[in-house]
Amino acid sequence: MISQLEKEVTFRFLKTRKKDGFLNVISIFSFIGISLGVAVLIIVMSVMNGFRTELVNKIVGFNSHITVKPYTNKINLKKLNENKIKDKIKYYTLSNSGESVILNNNLTKGILLRGYLKSDFDKLDIIKNENFIGNRNSLNEDSVSIGRELSFILNVDLGDSIVLMSPSSVDTIVGSLPKQKKFIISSIFDSGLSDFDSNVAFINLKSLEEFFDYELEKRNLELYFKDPKNIEKQKELVQNFYNEDYVYSWADLNSPLFSALKVERNVMFIILSLIIIVAAFNIISGLTILVKNKTKDIGILKSIGVLNKSIIKIFFLVGVIIGTSATFFGIFLGVAFSIYIENLRELLSNTFNITLFPEEIYFLSKMPSEINIPSIILISVCSILITILVSIFPAMKAARLDPIKSIKYE
Repeated sequence: MISQLEKEVTFRFLKTRKKDGFLNVISIFSFIGISLGVAVLIIVMSVMNGFRTELVNKIVGFNSHITVKPYTNKINLKKLNENKIKDKIKYYTLSNSGESVILNNNLTKGILLRGYLKSDFDKLDIIKNENFIGNRNSLNEDSVSIGRELSFILNVDLGDSIVLMSPSSVDTIVGSLPKQKKFIISSIFDSGLSDFDSNVAFINLKSLEEFFDYELEKRNLELYFKDPKNIEKQKELVQNFYNEDYVYSWADLNSPLFSALKVERNVMFIILSLIIIVAAFNIISGLTILVKNKTKDIGILKSIGVLNKSIIKIFFLVGVIIGTSATFFGIFLGVAFSIYIENLRELLSNTFNITLFPEEIYFLSKMPSEINIPSIILISVCSILITILVSIFPAMKAARLDPIKSIKYE
C-alpha cells in the first residue's frame, strides 16, 4: 500500500521548479520519447494488420476458401448435406483448371484457365465486384472472361475473339497437333491484383473439359464459407468428411506470403520496441539526477523516520507515473493517427503533389489500417513493464543514501 505521505512527496517531486531546468528537460524528453515510441508502434502494427486484412480479402475474393480435389473416385456432393458442414458453407461450385497459351495476332502468352458451370459463375465474389464489365450470366461454351490487365496486354475488348491452344493434341493428316479453339470475350473482371488479372481467365467448365480431355470424375469441389478467415478449423472439418481426397485452403496456397508477413510484423515489433527502451533509459537519467538534486530532502525524510522502502516507493512512483502517462498519451496518439491515416495521406498528397502510397505497387487504392485491441494491450503492457524495470535502480540508489552525510554536505 502507498501512504498519504508517499503520495504527497511523489507529487511534490513531480512538480517543476525553475532550478530543476535540466531535470525538467530530461523528464519532458522521456515523456515524449515513450509517447512517440508507443504511438509509432501502434500505427505500424495497425497498418500491417490492415494490409494483411486487405490482402486476405482480395485473395479470398478470387480463390475458393477450400478446394477438394479427387484422387480416384468422383466427389460425393451428398456429404455437404451433413448439418456440421452445411451450416458453415455459404455456397459451393464445381470447377477444374488447366494451363493454356493465348494466340492473339503476333502475341503469345501463357495463361491459367479456370472452368466453371454457367450456373455457378455468377456466384463468385470476383464476379460480383463493382468493377466487373460484361454479362455475369454469359459464360457460354464459346466465351471467355479475362482480367483487366490481360485485356490491356492483348489490346482487346468485349466482343473481341482470342485463340487458345491446349497441350492436348488432336490427330490430323499431318500428325498430332495441339488443340486450338476461338473464344469470344464476354466479360472483363478486376480482382485488384495485377498478377491474377494478367494470368488467369475463366471459361465454361464443359468447354475446359473438352479442351483438355478431362474426365467428369476429375472435377474439383470449391467450398465458400461464411467465415473464410477461420480457415484451419474449417479445413479440418472438411478433411474429416473427404478423408480420401486432397483438401487444401486459400491459406495453403499463399502460406509463404503470409509467413513472410508474420515474420515482418514480429521483426517490426521488436525493432520499434527499441524506441521505447531507449526512451525509457532517459527515465533512469532523470531519476538519477532527481535523486542527486533531492539528496538533502531524502536526508530530512530519513531523519524524521521515513523508512527506506518508502523512499524506494516515492522515486519508483515518479518513474512509473512518467512512463505510464506517456504510454497512455502514446496510445491516444497512435489510435487517432491510425483512424485518420488515410485522410492524412490524402492531405499530404494533395498539398505537396506527391504519391505516398502508389496503387500500382501496393495493389491497394488507399492506406489500410486496422486497429487491433490485443496488439495495443501488448504494446501498453510492454511499455509499462520497461518503465517499471528502469525505475527500480534509481529508487534503490535513493534508499541507500546516508541521511547524516546527505544533510551535512548539502
